[in-house]
Amino acid sequence: MNKLSIPALKPLVGHVATRRRGLGLGVLLASALWLAGCAVQVQNRQPAQELARLAKPPGSVYTGWRVFQDRCASCHGPAATGTARGPDLLPRVREMGPRRFVGLVLQRYDWNLPPAQARSEGAAREALVEEIVQRNAGALTMPAWEGEPQVSAHIADLYAYLSARAEGTQGPGRPAP
Repeated sequence: MNKLSIPALKPLVGHVATRRRGLGLGVLLASALWLAGCAVQVQNRQPAQELARLAKPPGSVYTGWRVFQDRCASCHGPAATGTARGPDLLPRVREMGPRRFVGLVLQRYDWNLPPAQARSEGAAREALVEEIVQRNAGALTMPAWEGEPQVSAHIADLYAYLSARAEGTQGPGRPAP
């Protein structure tokens, strides 16, 4: 039997060791690249999550629903889809942002008149105001709510509720608290 001498095994052992080292380096490199890809994935999610957070209006849909039922539903209906006394709010809210919504709710009186006539001054305007107050002419369809603490304190909640209704993410019933 021919025995291999130890010096004859050295090249074979060296080759196996080099191959294992190369395989280990390859696995290490592949792992590093995979982890780097995960880091990029995590970094890419953060802006998307931030944009999603900013796209969602501030406020509580449930609290907005409660205020709406208390202060607005008598004219606009319990689902905000309108009545004979007030229009459907969903298409209107869908077209406006939170700033415009706040301005309209807190400060708007809709006189159902041409803007020049509604902004007139003096005795003519006072007569018009008196006719509207007495419900003899015109219609005051939307009161300004700036002096109403429940509405002004929860204006962001009202917008959250109405925008959720307008977007279809909230049905006509009571939202979850």
